[in-house]
Amino acid sequence: MFALCIESSHARGMGHFFRALNLVTALKRNGQACKIFINAHEQALNLLENSGIRHATVDHADLESDWEGRIIAREGIRVWINDRLNTDMRHAVHVKHQNIPLVTFDDRGDGAALADLNIAALAFDADEALPGRRVLRGVDYLILNPEIARYRRVRQQAGRVLVTLGGSDTYGVTVKVISCLRAAGRTATVIIGPGFRHDTELEEVLGPGFEVKRGVSSLISEFEHYDLAITGGGITPFEANASGLPCIVVANETFEVPIALGLVELGGSVFAGHHAEMDESVLTRDLPVEVMSRAGMEHINLEGADRVVRELMSL
Repeated sequence: MFALCIESSHARGMGHFFRALNLVTALKRNGQACKIFINAHEQALNLLENSGIRHATVDHADLESDWEGRIIAREGIRVWINDRLNTDMRHAVHVKHQNIPLVTFDDRGDGAALADLNIAALAFDADEALPGRRVLRGVDYLILNPEIARYRRVRQQAGRVLVTLGGSDTYGVTVKVISCLRAAGRTATVIIGPGFRHDTELEEVLGPGFEVKRGVSSLISEFEHYDLAITGGGITPFEANASGLPCIVVANETFEVPIALGLVELGGSVFAGHHAEMDESVLTRDLPVEVMSRAGMEHINLEGADRVVRELMSL
């Protein structure tokens, strides 16, 4: 049994959560049982209930009672996987006291030093010393939605534009982007996630030609209908680029800035900066859409999930 320990919230966002869902799919495809342990985030819990994925709610703020040890013993956990960005040393110690492997994703927390494996698909600074007994780095370990294979196609011009800035869009960047597009006489379809809380502000800036969609069943299938996407700096632009959909990336968090710059190097995206100092001109710039579309598909493959599962099973 694999345990996936995830944090999801309006402040944290839902990128870790959606990556976990993709990993669950890959593990099940390889005949491996798994269970998600997540904080009490209503939107994420609703999605888990509807999906039928085994899960339980835990208190990540509790670093003393060793709830991890009780879960590991009760559930027969063989590998513990954290996708929480910053693993605390006390949490890691509780897991390792049970003599099972600890795996982390893109983790810079002090507890990641105890990880048997730190999978850093979003690490683009080759000189950065990442914690973990073994580190796997680079886009070859991206866990992307397998649906992408059905919808890949080359875009040739920037026709229909999609704006999707995360499951929560903590800082309401969608509102700022739509204001800029409207001022420039552009239109777009806006997809807002289950944790979005800026409806009133968004309603105030929408104009003719804008369409809003909430709670789409598949973001990947939505990609097929668009030629350019404006996204945050998480997993979404990688999935879009792998689909052949070029992106303009706006960093929601400072740690997304090097990720966005890495996407630029791969060729399928351009960077408009951190949301607090966004270069609005990038949103309406003429872009080499076909070149970007082909580069994204060339440099971001869909085998990462299977590579990760093989590494997990080897533990």
